Amino acid sequence: MKEKNKFNRRSFIETAGLVAAGFYAMPLFSSCKSDTPSAHPNVGNAVNNDFDADIDIQLKAVQSSTKILSSKNTDTYSYRGSLVKGDKQTLQQLEGSALGPIIRVKKGDRVRIRFENEIPDKSIIHWHGLHVSHENDGHPEHVIEEGETYFYEFEVMNRAGTYWFHPHPHGHTGEQVYRGLAGLFIVTDEEEKGLNLPTGDYDVPVVIQDRTFDENNQLVYLPNGKMDQMLGFLGNRILINGKIDNTLSLNKDGKYRLRLLNGSNSRAYKLAWGSGEPITVFGVDGGLLGSPKILPYLMLGPAQRVDVWLDLSKKSQNEELKLIHLPIPLDNMMSGGMMGGGMMGGGMMGNQSDNSLPYNSQFDILNINVGASRKNDASLPDRLPTYKTLNPTDVANRTSPRTFNFGMEEMMEWTINGRTYNGMEVADEEIVKLNTTEVWRINNGGNSTTESQNDGGGMMGMRGNGGMMGNGSGMGNMMQMPHPVHIHQLQFNIINRNTDNVDRNLWNAVKDGIVDEGWQDSVYLLPGMYMDLVMRFEDFKGLFLYHCHNLEHEDMGMMRNFKIE
Repeated sequence: MKEKNKFNRRSFIETAGLVAAGFYAMPLFSSCKSDTPSAHPNVGNAVNNDFDADIDIQLKAVQSSTKILSSKNTDTYSYRGSLVKGDKQTLQQLEGSALGPIIRVKKGDRVRIRFENEIPDKSIIHWHGLHVSHENDGHPEHVIEEGETYFYEFEVMNRAGTYWFHPHPHGHTGEQVYRGLAGLFIVTDEEEKGLNLPTGDYDVPVVIQDRTFDENNQLVYLPNGKMDQMLGFLGNRILINGKIDNTLSLNKDGKYRLRLLNGSNSRAYKLAWGSGEPITVFGVDGGLLGSPKILPYLMLGPAQRVDVWLDLSKKSQNEELKLIHLPIPLDNMMSGGMMGGGMMGGGMMGNQSDNSLPYNSQFDILNINVGASRKNDASLPDRLPTYKTLNPTDVANRTSPRTFNFGMEEMMEWTINGRTYNGMEVADEEIVKLNTTEVWRINNGGNSTTESQNDGGGMMGMRGNGGMMGNGSGMGNMMQMPHPVHIHQLQFNIINRNTDNVDRNLWNAVKDGIVDEGWQDSVYLLPGMYMDLVMRFEDFKGLFLYHCHNLEHEDMGMMRNFKIE
């Protein structure tokens, strides 16, 4: 099954018959170097007795059977957690779900996770959004076999916020997440505790995922093989917290914090209340905003998190409130239509499943049933605690950002600066210094403003000003899609979002739902767009990843290391 769906350069060439005199392989980069150790690193293999853990958790990845649809159970993967040491509130199980558990900690807690792999695949856990060392980040080079254990030991250094964890084995991340391996990692701190935000039953996780099932209630992943990998998998059913029943029963007069995570493999959502009321956002990936934002709708790309305020005091008992997806003009890109007919559009590689939920349609995400009155005294202040952001004017490379181009290159590969993932390999322009602050420009497609190499930001493979399609010769940039970009180990501030080369219809359909404020670790990069991010490299040296969080693109190699030295 895995080999059938594996997309590699050789199989594509042989199938498409593209080997011709003028068609060449990707160049080798002499500037690349490898820090691959000769053996599995001697970290994570045993408990460090000098590490005095406040919280100690045994977390197993197991094969499971979950009742998602009626009648026959679905074969899934699950994380199963048990508490070795710590407050019993640390672990929250999601009953009847393959997802979870939810791990709740405080800033400053010293955490040990004993990860045991009991699935028939190599795996490792990435703590998405957490500021941890290389050994604790879940790098693919640290994968363990079935029956092995990896020990994570780290101090929680992040501010209060909604983080999450999921597998990160190269080539199999998409499938393992799709089968159910994911959970929330929620951090609190004294600053947040000083506010009167909802807690307990009024602090509600909402993990949004799309899935497809066959007639036997089994998960269907990549039914069209290579084409689904190229485009990213889209399902035809929405699951909330791993369940097909997307209804929450909440109390009238209750005031709620909805922690939304887009846990889908590749799908973005344009979220809105079905009643037409505005949606209030007061937190993003890396914690609370300085003040709430009131939006007509909310764009939520893969891996992004937001905190949404919900006050049911003006609702009636038994009233139903819907969270819906509003149409986005993305279907041409997600079905291969933007490439026209022939080999990609409707020929050799076929089209993405016609059964997937179309982007350019409205569908339900979450139903909220308003129950009997039960008040809580939570409130959302107009001003949240002031947080410090990075000042880009003080950054040496502010006018010449280190630049990374996300796009398609020769031989139909999703690449970053013309390269794909290669173990521990790191290029010269991917090396940064500890205790420095930089501006990174992430770019989706060719733009004239980023054609030259700036401050070490090599731009191999850049071609023209082609907006969504690019004007490159040959195969370069023949296909552009949205790329959700995630940078490991740190949180960044967005200082610029350039949309000059973004399709106007697409941009006008999403622009009012984008939140650029706050600390973030994942952004949704539209075709033709580039963004400038300011970030600081501190506390830890080592190799960390940056990649497309369309998990199929990531598995195909749209991922690279950066090294802090």
